[in-house]
Amino acid sequence: MSAPAILLLGFGNMGQALVNGWLAPAYGARTITVVDPHPAAQAAARERGLRVSTGESAGEADVVVVAVKPAQLREALRAIPPGVRSRAVFVSIVAGKTTAELAKSLGDDAAVVRAMPNTPAAIGQGVTALFARANVSDVQRRISGDLMAAVGRVEWIEDEALMDVVTALSGSGPAYVFLLIECLTEAGRELGLSPDLAARLATETVAGAGAYARHSGQPADELRRRVTSPKGTTQAALEVLQSEHGLEQLIRRAVRAAAKRSRELSRE
Repeated sequence: MSAPAILLLGFGNMGQALVNGWLAPAYGARTITVVDPHPAAQAAARERGLRVSTGESAGEADVVVVAVKPAQLREALRAIPPGVRSRAVFVSIVAGKTTAELAKSLGDDAAVVRAMPNTPAAIGQGVTALFARANVSDVQRRISGDLMAAVGRVEWIEDEALMDVVTALSGSGPAYVFLLIECLTEAGRELGLSPDLAARLATETVAGAGAYARHSGQPADELRRRVTSPKGTTQAALEVLQSEHGLEQLIRRAVRAAAKRSRELSRE
């Protein structure tokens, strides 16, 4: 089967991350059309060999990927021609916006899939959770899943309410990891390492630990125990991180705050 025709609404950071991943495997630049009013985004799309269009002149599309900011959603959907609305499956990565809300703008019969990818999709290492409305066909579900599988792992969920948690955990999660790298780097610098060396050690440690966790098949708590010698250096650090107001509590509070904000976005 030939690659589907993709209409991408929005070419910001996440839209560009997805395209970078799509261009690597089975999707060619000729299959992707970008709609974005910003000249810088249009220039970035053309640099990648993509077609740039307005919504009204978008032509045929098998799948419309909605990657605009929440406040721009209704305006972006209004520009989609009726022919595209009735034929395509809409895959929305707009944080906090439900499939029901998209259907209000597109029509009750619209086939809508809600997805939450993350930025490692740009190098094919993303993870995306998807939820499909009941009227999404098996073919449309497969097209949506294949599209996101081209940029990383795919997980389907059956309860849309969980998308707020997914957004808080894996959608926003890369930022938490980047902050960890920043903190490790600064701690090493303060203790005498050069900034460049501290940054390299921190980055490679996080990357290596993540890869090891993925390939080991063991739960994270077991891996942590294996590298924690009694009365050793790691235990000394973990006693701080696992204290009453340490990292564990901070992460829980952070994810709860992000999930709460995702729910709030659905009402704005």
